[in-house]
Amino acid sequence: MVLTPSSMPDLGITSPDFNLPNVLGGNTKLKDFDQSSGLLVAFICNHCPYVVHIIDKLTTILNQYQSKGIGVVCISSNNVDTHPDDSPEKMAKLAKSKGFEFPYLFDETQDIAKAYKAECTPDFFLFDHTKKLVYRGQFDDSRPGNAKAVTGRDLIQALEALLNKEPPLPEQKPSIGCNIKWRG
Repeated sequence: MVLTPSSMPDLGITSPDFNLPNVLGGNTKLKDFDQSSGLLVAFICNHCPYVVHIIDKLTTILNQYQSKGIGVVCISSNNVDTHPDDSPEKMAKLAKSKGFEFPYLFDETQDIAKAYKAECTPDFFLFDHTKKLVYRGQFDDSRPGNAKAVTGRDLIQALEALLNKEPPLPEQKPSIGCNIKWRG
């Protein structure tokens, strides 16, 4: 595991397009969220201790905000040859066991992670209804072993600001976690 911060691309950039297989069936495309109040793209994986640390609270929050009109997708881009715990079959098992009500997408080519400039898991990108980036950063200050409660505070504040049509949060801290497991 290489501890890696998120890249923090410039606010206001447009969401890169995607069309990826959902491990629970079918494909999910960016245009599927054209009628949403916003879109949260979260890069996660099954095995990363930083994701495992937040997964229950993350699932609750993502399910909640999806029901409020925010589009939600989680994407795993890890190389499954070197990290078989992140295979689509195991992704589907995790999605079912944790109660994901949102798509869990597999980025086998890693092209989508590169387009988003995703660097770590977890890595969060929140776009407004016009698909402009309004938040990129951490879930909260909790990390495995630091004894801080997992709350999702930073992401919740960004989601609430978006729903309330407020400007992007002035302070956005990078996420930190395992590096994406790149191919070759």
